[in-house]
Amino acid sequence: MSDILHEIHIQAPASKVFSALATVPGLARWWTTTTGGESSVGKMIEFRFNNHVVPTRVDELATDKRVAWEIVGTGDDWEGTKVTFDLTEDNGRTRLLFGHREWKKANDFYAHCTMKWATFLLSLRDYVERGAGRPFPHDLRI
Repeated sequence: MSDILHEIHIQAPASKVFSALATVPGLARWWTTTTGGESSVGKMIEFRFNNHVVPTRVDELATDKRVAWEIVGTGDDWEGTKVTFDLTEDNGRTRLLFGHREWKKANDFYAHCTMKWATFLLSLRDYVERGAGRPFPHDLRI
């Protein structure tokens, strides 16, 4: 199994980063504008990228500390993978450790997603620090 891991530092308190990760409106401001569903433990969020839908179950919401999801029902390489956002704050600055884990194989799609996650995490930082991210379909093209 393969994992995607990224670390990023955000000049904002963990509560502000958590809100961007744990709410549907927050997610729509930095990942994909067509985010829907309910961000509550055990509930489903749907992320849409044109015709590609990513049904995601919310597994954990630890206020200002952690967000964890499992990707379910895609029928592709994302199926069964787990996404985590772990937050630690120091003097109003937040360290985010991101993981997209348990990929069955490191193929071309995995390589693409590794790069795309990096660009979306920069979008998250821009949204939290400056108020404007670059969610799909306005994201950075790679």
